[in-house]
Amino acid sequence: MAVILKPDICVIGAGSGGLSVAAAAAAFGVDVVLVEKGAMGGDCLNFGCVPSKALLAAGKQAHGLRHGSRFGIDDETPVIDFSAVNRHVHDVIASIAPNDSEARFAALGVRVIKGEGRFKDTRTLIVGDMEIRARRFVIATGSSPVIPAIEGLEDVPYLTNETIFALTRRPGHLIIVGGGPVGVELAQAHRRLGSRVTVIARRQLLSSEDPEMVALVRRSLREDGVDLREGVAVLRVEKRARSGLRVHVSEGDRQEVVDGTHLLLAVGRAANTARLDLESARIAYDHKGLKVSDRMRTTNRRVYAIGDVAGGLQFTHVANYHAGLVIRAILFRLNAREDTSLIPRAVYCDPEIAQVGMTEAEARTARLKPRILRWPLAENDRAQAERKTAGHIKLIVDARETILGVSIVGTGASEMIGFWALAMARKTRLRDIAGLVLPYPTMSEIGKRAAITYFSDIARKPLVRILVRVLRMFG
Repeated sequence: MAVILKPDICVIGAGSGGLSVAAAAAAFGVDVVLVEKGAMGGDCLNFGCVPSKALLAAGKQAHGLRHGSRFGIDDETPVIDFSAVNRHVHDVIASIAPNDSEARFAALGVRVIKGEGRFKDTRTLIVGDMEIRARRFVIATGSSPVIPAIEGLEDVPYLTNETIFALTRRPGHLIIVGGGPVGVELAQAHRRLGSRVTVIARRQLLSSEDPEMVALVRRSLREDGVDLREGVAVLRVEKRARSGLRVHVSEGDRQEVVDGTHLLLAVGRAANTARLDLESARIAYDHKGLKVSDRMRTTNRRVYAIGDVAGGLQFTHVANYHAGLVIRAILFRLNAREDTSLIPRAVYCDPEIAQVGMTEAEARTARLKPRILRWPLAENDRAQAERKTAGHIKLIVDARETILGVSIVGTGASEMIGFWALAMARKTRLRDIAGLVLPYPTMSEIGKRAAITYFSDIARKPLVRILVRVLRMFG
């Protein structure tokens, strides 16, 4: 006989968004059931944000040793123990995991059920021998790597972000299919840790980002020794006679082969919807994910969807943002609506790229007649002191001092972009930013210096100069 549970909220998926909903609801004394078939913490903790940044950090350490002479320190060729690097990555995961653990959430008052859930009808979820009839459901099942249709792939071992962090031996030659953030970050990390790396991208590298910013990343990757193949299609893959694999590619009318030891697929992610039996719950979805309103509600009024599965931006911080919207709607009946126009994003390569609001191209396409303000890191004293002068900030503004968007490339870009997201959300004017007093020396000063250039023409206007001369006459 089935066990019947009747919680106030049932959350499906224990990734970043699902955990945020469960923790917040439990904090208010709400009865919450959390269903998860895999590891607590979801993709971000176990296969995504956390391990990739830990691997990048190891690569940066190795890179720093090779370039010590910039500071009067002998360059060193690092001796890399890849199995120890792997332990570092998993130690970082393990240090964060208790925050997302079943034990912690049980202590918060959340009932955690390990198993796969599927909808029986519009108000019932089945998990093993349990039936969950909640007042509200929140689907937070995330996404999984897309496996492209490539001839021969079924006969060749390949990696995704869900398996690459299990490697304890350094890949000899890692071939990466995909030039998005995942492909770029893992390419640079592995190259700096001693692997040969080839990136095969059908489009331009980081095609969603400002090309001006991407140009610096492209140059850095090539200086590191990454073989970049942009605008190249993969025709087929096959095993090599002895070991490894061979990738057949085409660029226009020209075809060639790339031989490697490991293949990483990083061509995008697809929402995890297949096993939920959404039809039974009358929840509409398509290849992108569940169809939701700007309140994150699905076509079943009892059910919300957040994070990657909702078919929009695929970032951990967006899942957390969605969680906040849903909590306000479910617990407090507030009319909170999604607005992703001011969601910042970052690519954590070296140099980093960060963006909020419109890019220059988007502003011009919208016929907003933007004015572009720039300031280089090369003219920043902190950047000079640390020999990190590659990069700049770009402010996209209009004639009313409104900030339409901000693009940053350089060291610390991901840390700087948060300020600009807040400035745009609060409609802060450029004159306010130009008047900020910032600690010296900091790299964030480049934003203030860029803002000041908006007013540089004022000092050259004849009327302003006459006014200054007149005022000087009064002592």
